[in-house]
Amino acid sequence: MTRYLVTLIVVFIFCVGIDAQDSLVFTPFLNENKNMSEGGLTLNGFTRGLVFGANKNYDYSSVFGEFCLQGKYAQGNAYLYSDLRFRSGLFFNDYAAVFQIKEAYAGYSGEKFDAFLGNQIVSWGRTDGFNPTNNITPNDYFFLSSDPDDQKMANFMLRIRYRLSPLIDFDLIGIPFYLPSVYRYDLFDMGEFVQFEPVMLPERQFKNGSYAVRANLELPRIGFSLSWFRGYDPFHGYNVSNIDWSGGFPALTSTPVPYLKNTLGADFAMPLNTWIVRGEMAFNHTRNYDTAMYIPNPDFSYVLGIEHDFGGVNAILQYIGKYTLDFTLYAEPVLENPSDPLAQMQYVQQKIYYESEMFNRRIFYQQKESNHALMINLSRSFAYDVWNIEFTGYYNLTSEEYFIRPKITLKATDALSLAAGASYMDGPEDALFSYSKSVLNGFFVELKVNF
Repeated sequence: MTRYLVTLIVVFIFCVGIDAQDSLVFTPFLNENKNMSEGGLTLNGFTRGLVFGANKNYDYSSVFGEFCLQGKYAQGNAYLYSDLRFRSGLFFNDYAAVFQIKEAYAGYSGEKFDAFLGNQIVSWGRTDGFNPTNNITPNDYFFLSSDPDDQKMANFMLRIRYRLSPLIDFDLIGIPFYLPSVYRYDLFDMGEFVQFEPVMLPERQFKNGSYAVRANLELPRIGFSLSWFRGYDPFHGYNVSNIDWSGGFPALTSTPVPYLKNTLGADFAMPLNTWIVRGEMAFNHTRNYDTAMYIPNPDFSYVLGIEHDFGGVNAILQYIGKYTLDFTLYAEPVLENPSDPLAQMQYVQQKIYYESEMFNRRIFYQQKESNHALMINLSRSFAYDVWNIEFTGYYNLTSEEYFIRPKITLKATDALSLAAGASYMDGPEDALFSYSKSVLNGFFVELKVNF
């Protein structure tokens, strides 16, 4: 708490020293004739209050107040960016006060060459929502707010970007240590005899770092890129680490374990009159998937989407697919001799491993050889952008899971906005959305002031 207070006091003193201007711009090192595009410090941010809840397990899933301060500084070739968040409130019945460095990085920015080091959020890919080539940015899937982008987490990385020409640029990223996405399966009702351990992180060694490179080309009629990633996927699997029989009934301990992979990816965006066609695809190569349940099979993931404006309604429709290589059916165990206690124990143990294997396959959408899903996003503004209505829907044709998210936003003034909406998911018994609905479903209301 002392660290939080000191940080806020420093920020307050710094802001008080700035002349009171709407944009909060500080330019001590600039010639008065120069504009802000050539340098200076710009501060902005927001304060908001948010309530998210009313599901089966929690009346209040997420209730908090948050202050955000974002700063950008450019002077010559020096550049820095920071995004600081302080929030306090109730998160799944636990009260917490959190100071978060959302992003903080510094570096060199030139006409042809950029180099940044620090906590950065980098999203690769040209499709919306589903990006099979984006293996860099982890997500906190249990941070519930009005904006799904709030779930993106920064990785500490070195990012180098070289612009060969106005049409061609190259990205090189090095991530020294692994940061996993946040999952809270311990919040789900999976039985009193199932326990989830903290994630088993790889040792912080050079060999366990992640590396990525991308070549991007922007032409008037099409833009596309090719990319490669080698490292640990933020989207990890689960392993059976222990089965305890001491209580007379088997108690399962499941441990999240990251896995190493290589990904070759490509994406494109192409305008066709008033339509925009986007596509993204990735080949994910893994090893030892036949002996470790937490490692998915190699697969080919792809997204194809179209975007068009229908009388003021911006519509995005996507098809999401996955083909699993070397796919084999996992046979469900059978109790051959019900009267034999040893056979019963062996059957229960085999059943545990079977259910855990199927749980991982559902996580990776590899429960069948092919997986197919559809996503639609609709948005429209009214009354000169005072009102905005959004709707997102997702349906998995293979697993029969679905998800809907309506949202309405009122921009009362230039600085004040009010947002309200809901999030609802469901699916067949034992499907992931069937587990998740009791925790992640709910309504939300947000009041926000930007500065």
